[in-house]
This record gives sequence, C-alpha cells and structure tokens, in this order.
Amino acid sequence: MPEVLLLSAADVRAVFDLPSAIASQRAAFRALGRREARLAPRLLLDGPDGDVAFCYVSRMPGTGAVSKFGSVHPDNAARGLPTVSALVIVQDPEDGRPVAIIEGESVTTLRTSAASAVAADHLAAPDASRLAVIGCGPQGRAHVRAMAEVRPVERVALACRHPETCDIAAGLADELGLPVVAAPSVRDAVEGAQIVVTATTSAEPVVGGAWLDSGCTVLSVGSFAPDRVEVEDDVLTRAASIVVDDVPSALDHAGPVVAAIRAGRLSPERVQPLGPIVAGLADGRESAEDIVFYNSVGVGVQDTAAASVIVERARDLGAGRHADL
Repeated sequence: MPEVLLLSAADVRAVFDLPSAIASQRAAFRALGRREARLAPRLLLDGPDGDVAFCYVSRMPGTGAVSKFGSVHPDNAARGLPTVSALVIVQDPEDGRPVAIIEGESVTTLRTSAASAVAADHLAAPDASRLAVIGCGPQGRAHVRAMAEVRPVERVALACRHPETCDIAAGLADELGLPVVAAPSVRDAVEGAQIVVTATTSAEPVVGGAWLDSGCTVLSVGSFAPDRVEVEDDVLTRAASIVVDDVPSALDHAGPVVAAIRAGRLSPERVQPLGPIVAGLADGRESAEDIVFYNSVGVGVQDTAAASVIVERARDLGAGRHADL
C-alpha cells in the first residue's frame, strides 16, 4: 500500500484559509449546476440524545472519490467539545488508492461557512450590510467571518442561547473591525437584518417569518436533518425563493422543507438548487424586495472540493505527515 498523507486540524488551518475555502465551494456548486459532479445519497443515522452519524461520498472532474464519515453531538457544546467530529478520506483519481486522511471538523466548519458565503453572494441583496447570526458556536463565529468576506457588512447582531454569558462579540469586533453586538433575544437580532444566518442544532424553530424585513435572505445551516427545524413555517411561506444545496437531499433531510411539504404548505417543485444559480444558469432572486430562504444540509461535493485544495496545498507546503497503511 502507498504512503497516506495524514492531516490534523492544525494542518488544515495552515493550508486552507477563508478565500480558498470560498473558491472551493464556488467550484463545488458550479460543478453541481453543470451536472459535472457525482453525488451519492446522503446517509444519516440517528443515535441517542439527539446524536446523528453521517456519511457522504462524491467526486468531481479530475478528483478521486472523497468520503466523509462523522457525527453531530449537540451536547458536546456543554462539554466544551466540538459538536461535529469527522474524518475525510481521499482516493487517487487514477487507481483509487487512499492518498489522504484529513481531520474533518476543521474542514466542515470552514467549508460550511464558505458555502454559505457563496449562497449569500448569489442570493442576498448586493448592498446587504446588516447581519444577524443565531448561534455563537464555531459555525456562528465562522459565518460572521464568511459573510463579511462577500458582503459589505457594517453591523453584526449575535443571538446566543445564553446571552448573559456570551462573550464572543467583543473578540469578533476586534478581529474584524466591525460593530458586533450580543442581542438580548433572537427577535432583537433578526429584526432589521438583511442577512440572517441560523447556525444552531435546534429541533424547535428559533426564527419567525413575521420578524423578517422585505429583501431579507435567511440561511439555515443547522437544519441538516428532518428533526432539525430552525425556522417557522411562515419563513418559507413568505419566501419568494426557496433554495437548497441539493434538491433530493433537501427533500429527505432539510427539516423546514420536509415539514412544510408534509403540512401541504410547500410544493416540492418550488424548491430549487443552488448549483445552477452559481453556474449562471438560473436566478435565485427576482426582486430586491423578495425574501429568500436557503437551507443547507451539507453535501459531499463540498468536501470533495475542499479536500482537493487541502491535499494540493499540503503537498506543496510539506504539511502533515505520511504513514503506511
């Protein structure tokens, strides 16, 4: 067997920054939109206490197959641990041999926020500057940085589960040079926002449609399974466009979409994929006054695109270590 490149979370952070992550996710969704990527059905396995195990497999032109296996443990936040744990395995495009094993939580955090940035870049109003982020964990923090990369963000309102103890606003304000405030409630954060990101693992809606201003874009990244529903039904009924990362995956796994279809308040035909929008083959927003809802469950091609960049840069920079299997 060949030597396999082993990349830790520190290795990933050393070679994979936000601009390269955003570029990788543009490539991923462009390939999906042009039907150049191959995507296996997304697998979820429920566990105790709300835990979910997952597995993705996909490939893009010029890449070998890439698989990611991991799990989401919401209670880890109280333990001071990441809620997502994962490994990404990369195969050689010619002979299928394993060439890299990558720590997956660091990949997931950055590629998820980068994909949201790509979605916002195509769906949000060009001058959107007021951002609300619901959830103050790693994804919430990463999304503040990612949104600031693609939109002229002038103000950020954070809504945390425990606002009285939330202390990340000041750090983000210093890091980004932006006014970042901890809102006393989710509603206070959302009202007046032009971009709303929900980065929780909540099974109960946290955002109501009546709170949204016209022209608002809502990006749900924590509604990744049928039992995870971060927004009320009226968010979807008010939305002029409902966009997802992959339609078949969303119809099975995107909690708000599944719930609205089951209740008869949403036709599956209204759900459109992000890929053709990124590829320039479709429009995601028709009017500046439209409310747009985007639900990301996470799909394998995102990991394939990210892993391709990570492995190439790691080889160029000599990052990681090699091991025989």
